[in-house]
Amino acid sequence: MTLTELLILLVIAAICGAVGQSLAGYDLGGCLVSIVVGFIGAYIGLWIAHKFGLPEIFAIKVGGKTFPVVWAVIGSAVLTLIIGLIRGGRNR
Repeated sequence: MTLTELLILLVIAAICGAVGQSLAGYDLGGCLVSIVVGFIGAYIGLWIAHKFGLPEIFAIKVGGKTFPVVWAVIGSAVLTLIIGLIRGGRNR
């Protein structure tokens, strides 16, 4: 994976994390937090999808790696909602 591919993947994860936070209604932090939430949300979303036997929807392939955008947004929203309710994050 090249540096350009890594940066593209980080931007996609940041967008997915930010959209997930917006859907959940909580703001956990800035851009770096959105990137982390996006990556963790992708894993949570894929886990949910595999548990229910759902396909990957709108997956982007960057540098041989596949990033499931829809499941990342859903997983990010779930993660943000759980963390926001536990710690009492800033509600938008």
